[in-house]
Amino acid sequence: MLKTTGQTGTKILLDAMSKDKVHLARFVLDALDGEIVDSTADGAQTPLISSVLLPDSQTRSACAHECVPTICGPADTGLFSPPGVLLLSSGVLALPAVLAEQEGENLSGLSDNPDKAIFAVRENGTTCLMVEFAAKFLVPYDVLALNGIDLITEQASFTLPRGAEIEGKCGSTDSEIHISWKNNAYILRIYFSKEFREKGIEVWKVNKIQFVYDTSETSHFINAYNPGKHTASTHKLSALVTPAGRSYVCTAQQTVTLISSDHQKGITFSMYDIQIQPFDIASDFIFSAPYKCITDQREHLEEILPLILGLILGLIIIITLTIYHFHLKLTANQPQLPRDRSMYKNM
Repeated sequence: MLKTTGQTGTKILLDAMSKDKVHLARFVLDALDGEIVDSTADGAQTPLISSVLLPDSQTRSACAHECVPTICGPADTGLFSPPGVLLLSSGVLALPAVLAEQEGENLSGLSDNPDKAIFAVRENGTTCLMVEFAAKFLVPYDVLALNGIDLITEQASFTLPRGAEIEGKCGSTDSEIHISWKNNAYILRIYFSKEFREKGIEVWKVNKIQFVYDTSETSHFINAYNPGKHTASTHKLSALVTPAGRSYVCTAQQTVTLISSDHQKGITFSMYDIQIQPFDIASDFIFSAPYKCITDQREHLEEILPLILGLILGLIIIITLTIYHFHLKLTANQPQLPRDRSMYKNM
């Protein structure tokens, strides 16, 4: 999840710093183990150089004694030290904690998979909801036939972009995340809930998925008839059921059908390479213990089943040979009866 190139990590770090998202900047530094300190982004600027160029509307904070004297200048002048940011001798930014009431974070740039998006919702200064997956949409829409009278159905196919905007809401029993792109031409909303099941076992699940799309958006919908916004939703959904306090993990594709307001057309929403947790995240930006989906468990069993059968067969062969060996030793010590009956006269 957190493998990335230095340039990508640097860009995310600088963007977080410019938007005063100190918690995200610290997470990027920790996740990449300081390897991006000397990496360059656009304009050939490293994080250290860019930090001294941040806008400063107030007097810059004084450097601590850990600052590099040649960079920061005398401790009493506070030269080159942006507000609330210290440049340490180790080359790492020392960032104070900042609490945010509620905000969405796009961490997709930290993934080495270009198809995967990573989104987090933070509330009261900590991560309360986090999703990581690659997603694909198949959306049917109407176009006018060549005769100018009949309608034919085309199908738009597109993926969830990594640069989407995030909003969300966290609660003790209900949470939701809203992912939008193309100036709200597309909005994906995923709703989660907690419930108690048999024997008092608490689980969470996806209880609703809603997708808003605009067929007047021409990058995916070409020559759409009567273009406009439509909403597709699931009905009585209970998906990705997971024990409370754990994250849902599934490499296999999970597909859900949504019914659209556009003449009840069926929208196909597919997710794969998934890790999701909407409740009880113990560490900021870090998933809790994984719970593998049934499909992955079955595929894992199918992978190791030949090995298990081979081990059992080998064990049976060893046991058979061992028994045969002991049988030969026991029979070798017993007197042998003559096979030629004429030898009975000498007995």
